[in-house]
Amino acid sequence: MVEKLAEKIGVKFNNPDLLQQAVTHRSYLNEHRDYKLDHNERLEFLGDAVLELVVTEYLYENYPNPEGELTNWRAALVNGEMLASISKELGVEEFLLMSKGEAKDTGKARQYLLANAFEAITGSIYMDQKEKGYKVAKEFILKNVIVKLPEIIEKKLYMDPKSRFQEASQEEVGVTPIYRVLEESGPDHAKKFIVGVYLEDELIAKGEGSSKQEAQRNAAAEGLKKKNW
Repeated sequence: MVEKLAEKIGVKFNNPDLLQQAVTHRSYLNEHRDYKLDHNERLEFLGDAVLELVVTEYLYENYPNPEGELTNWRAALVNGEMLASISKELGVEEFLLMSKGEAKDTGKARQYLLANAFEAITGSIYMDQKEKGYKVAKEFILKNVIVKLPEIIEKKLYMDPKSRFQEASQEEVGVTPIYRVLEESGPDHAKKFIVGVYLEDELIAKGEGSSKQEAQRNAAAEGLKKKNW
């Protein structure tokens, strides 16, 4: 099964077990005591470092921008949301091994698993390819991660959604957005907020979150999509 994933990511593994381990969540081991491999957390730890180095090296060599800007671009390239999205594009989700409970959760927890799996896959490539490990891992990262950089810079995705929405709304219509809590529910330990983002009196979009700040960010992100900014 994992050979199909190797084909998708374009790497011929000397030891396919490393790739198999990279898509194995620790919860899977709890339900499969006879499973011969370890879970992916150590590979994730390694892959995270390789990913950060490759991205940092690329930005340093290709852009003369100040350190602060490069840091923001790097963060946009390697954050969990981006890595989860790339994992989905590669079809990693269908190869994830996890418990039945984890398999039911297709929300934030799944995004987290997909992002971690991408880092673990990077680590598995680095470990598998012997002395060429860094070179092959770098090619994998350039092909799948660095390729997102032009869009990040062009659309200012390195800025948080609230900053982007405010900048765009001021440029496009000369108005500063306002956020209002529309709904608040749940006990103190599990609050849910629904926030609306307004341009003057017009409700542009709504966002939901476990804090007002999260709901505002989600409302701004939704507003950017609706306005096509």
